[in-house]
Parts: sequence; C-alpha cells; structure tokens
Amino acid sequence: MTAIPHHRTAGPATPTGPLTVAQAMQPAELRIDTNTMVDKAVDIIHAADADHVILHAEDGRCLGIVRRAQLAPYRNRSWYTARTPIGNIRHDQGPFARPEMSAAEAMATMRARGMRVWAVTDEAGRAVGLLTPETLRSALTGTADPLDAAA
Repeated sequence: MTAIPHHRTAGPATPTGPLTVAQAMQPAELRIDTNTMVDKAVDIIHAADADHVILHAEDGRCLGIVRRAQLAPYRNRSWYTARTPIGNIRHDQGPFARPEMSAAEAMATMRARGMRVWAVTDEAGRAVGLLTPETLRSALTGTADPLDAAA
C-alpha cells in the first residue's frame, strides 16, 4: 500500500478556466502489485474497508482497478486463490482519466461507461488519484465533501 500526499481544491470553476480532474479527484491510497495473490488482495481490501484497490506494475504504472464485487467469487478461499495473482483476474482497465481533463468531461465519460470509480494517471502512467461520481458531483456543484468537513 502506498499513500500519496494530495491537496484538493474542490469548488466551482476558477476564473482561469473550468474545474479539472486534478481539482476533483481524491487520493489513490490503496494499491497492490499485480503479482499479489488473490487471497492476500481479499484480505487487504477487507482490512482497509475499501470498495476498490489500484493494481500497479513493478515499475509503478497503473494497470487497473479491482473492485470488491469483482473479488466476491474468491472469498471462499481455495487452493486457486492462494496461487492466482490478482493481475490474472478480471479487473477494470484503462484508458484512465488525466489530471488536466475537465471535470465535466470526466463526469460525462463515467456516465457513458457506467463507471463507479476511475483512476487518474500522470504522464508516466502512475496513479495520482481516483474519481467517483460523488466526488465529481461535489466538486462541480461546489458543495463540501462530508469527509473533508469531519477532518
């Protein structure tokens, strides 16, 4: 797992232009290598009480997202889960959002593709954040994120 420092300035469009994905994204905190075995990935996602985890290659590039629902068939723990790398199971893959993309365009893309979470990657392909419809909606409407208010 890797935590990335993140500074978010959510709110409506600035005088310099429309709201961007970089302003609307949340940190991409939970990550695992694609060589991690499925049973260990199930443990990590449950221990973190997360809905998803980012898969990354050995060089740090983002390869996709595995959602909790995609791990449901593997919860029963068999010899198969102990010997199967997480990268070998079905997971959400790119293309990924970019920080400079407009938040409105990202929202439209997520709706069109039926996505509940979308990784945001930098030029090198490394995950720098995540988008959800909720974080985008909050940023586009300028409403405060309830988690930010509690901090």
